[in-house]
Amino acid sequence: MTKINQILKQYWNFDNFRPLQKEIIEATLAKQDVLALLPTGGGKSICFQVPVLCMEGICLVITPLIALMRDQVEQLKKRDIKAVAIHSGLSSREIDILLDNCVNDPTIKFLYLSPERLKSDLLIERIKKMNICLLAVDEAHCISQWGYDFRPAYLEITEFRKLIPSVPVIALTATATPDVKKDIQEKLNFKNGQVFVKSFARANLSYSCFEEQDKIKKLLEVLTNVPGSSIVYVRSRKETKEIADLLKKK
Repeated sequence: MTKINQILKQYWNFDNFRPLQKEIIEATLAKQDVLALLPTGGGKSICFQVPVLCMEGICLVITPLIALMRDQVEQLKKRDIKAVAIHSGLSSREIDILLDNCVNDPTIKFLYLSPERLKSDLLIERIKKMNICLLAVDEAHCISQWGYDFRPAYLEITEFRKLIPSVPVIALTATATPDVKKDIQEKLNFKNGQVFVKSFARANLSYSCFEEQDKIKKLLEVLTNVPGSSIVYVRSRKETKEIADLLKKK
């Protein structure tokens, strides 16, 4: 734990872990397959970034959005941690160079990829030459057809794990029902897996549900009586414009 605490202090300037982070990191360092369910803002990234900095080798991070890749790579670079992302905005030559760097430069600790990239022959050939210490699957609910944001390309991870059979996996998400939790573990071929779930209850939030015939009337009532900013969700752009025009008139 001394080394882990040193890394946390050095790179993140934290003195203490948030709930479950320490346990997840220890399980990851023990090379167990891990499923971590932490709410948004619960510190999921640290759960795989800290252990990787304790290991030799590079971590492959599967994430669904270019914006997420860029944000995490930028945050790591600000901490003087080498990380790269491969995405559709790069040329073939740029991708080739980045993959070569991941093979030859042991100081590069994180390689961010989309799930679609796992079928690339170029990537597969380079993977065989990389010293991979961990496979991190972000937004892991995307692998489950029971999840709210199923993305078929995530199913490629199952086959991809066969290329790196001794490498443990950590799957992270902020949302998963019991069916989705089970599905994630099955689809990722968990072996000696552990599941960590942090409570999603938040003292600063309250929930109210109303069954209303006149939703617009109720909306206006809420907006009139509840101070502060609000967000209104609707199903279409047309409805968005209609409600926006109505609210402007009011």
